[in-house]
Amino acid sequence: MSNPHVGSRFDDFLAEDAILEEATAVAVKRVIAWQIEQEMAFQKLTKTAMAKKIHTRRAALNRLLDETDTRLRLTTFTSAAAALGRQVRFELCAI
Repeated sequence: MSNPHVGSRFDDFLAEDAILEEATAVAVKRVIAWQIEQEMAFQKLTKTAMAKKIHTRRAALNRLLDETDTRLRLTTFTSAAAALGRQVRFELCAI
């Protein structure tokens, strides 16, 4: 008895189970949250101070930093990047 997934790509496995897009979104969000947290730590910014810099509530910043919450508002993300002296670049890539 052979396993049909042996030798296949992990992306193919996720696509077959219709979870590739969600897994990709979670992975991207984890990277975004990690990068923002790292830069905040480097600049010694607390969550409260960062929320003030981007003119939002701390709860909104917590959602931005929550690596499992994929509902990311681009305005919040770009405001956070700008407050940290960074810019955002998005790119569509061929699959």
